Amino acid sequence: MFKVTFFSAKPYDISFFNKNTLSDKFQFDFLETHLGPHIVNAVDDGSFAVCAFVNDKLTSEVIGVLAKKNVKVIALRCAGFNNVDLNAARQYGIRVCRVPAYSPEAVAEHAVAMLLTLNRKTHKAYNRVREQNFSLNGLLGFNLHGKTVGVIGTGKIGKAFCKIMAGFGCRVVAYDMVPDAELASLCVAYLSFNEVLQQADILSLHCPLTAENEYLINADTIRMMKPGVSIINTSRGGLINTNDVIDALKLGQIAYLGIDVYEQEEKLFFKDLSANIIPDDTIQRLMSFPNVLVTGHQAFFTQEAMAQIADVTLNSIDLLSKGSEPDAAVMLT
Repeated sequence: MFKVTFFSAKPYDISFFNKNTLSDKFQFDFLETHLGPHIVNAVDDGSFAVCAFVNDKLTSEVIGVLAKKNVKVIALRCAGFNNVDLNAARQYGIRVCRVPAYSPEAVAEHAVAMLLTLNRKTHKAYNRVREQNFSLNGLLGFNLHGKTVGVIGTGKIGKAFCKIMAGFGCRVVAYDMVPDAELASLCVAYLSFNEVLQQADILSLHCPLTAENEYLINADTIRMMKPGVSIINTSRGGLINTNDVIDALKLGQIAYLGIDVYEQEEKLFFKDLSANIIPDDTIQRLMSFPNVLVTGHQAFFTQEAMAQIADVTLNSIDLLSKGSEPDAAVMLT
């Protein structure tokens, strides 16, 4: 029986992995702490695989220790892999796999939910009505129908988002290095990156974080956008320069901002800090704006997505333990 050591494990991870049909093939060790140099030595020498999440730090140092402990597989239960030194994994002969698409509709639908919440102010209306205040003052929104929605990245999640927004009657424009032929034939006009920024009333980010696109949204690119643009980010926090966005919010260049990810989220997200004083002045400033909505990296969090994450992750580890190969899209090394 192969042992799998989980990091950043929450009760819902434990539940979905334990009830997966492949669970009886493995011995699970669930650790709540995130993976990094401070805890990597807690991995037993008998662990065949380490299962990590978005805020675990798989640096060259960490991977070197895992190699010494004879770990054969790093299984990411997420799509993004910017937190993994893939060159180090190749150097040490450790296979790295991921879940490239776990219910992309889940993330796309959350992006739409954030946009609608900000626009129609349903979160404010909910609190107001509970206090028996039925006034409509301050709740004015705008129609999505007829607006131009810009989408950066049209992979599986971006594609699902495009289709939803087209269903609202929006004009959808997009930028992707590899345009999707189906979207282009149905509802999406592919433009250059700058043209998308210039034309969008609403901008939604659905691209991975790479060294090339870090701080994709910054003071320079914000200046290209329409005054009063709405920005939604359910991809990776590092795509946005938070300080530049705050300046644009103060000037009114950005009318609404919805983020499910944050560039310093590993210190905050997936934790209950309700009894703590949060020292991060940047996130505190962001949350002070009435036109900003922050959620704690929950876009993926549906029953369907969690079940698929467990299934794909365990299936990949199972195949690798037998000397077989999962689908190419799953494998990173």
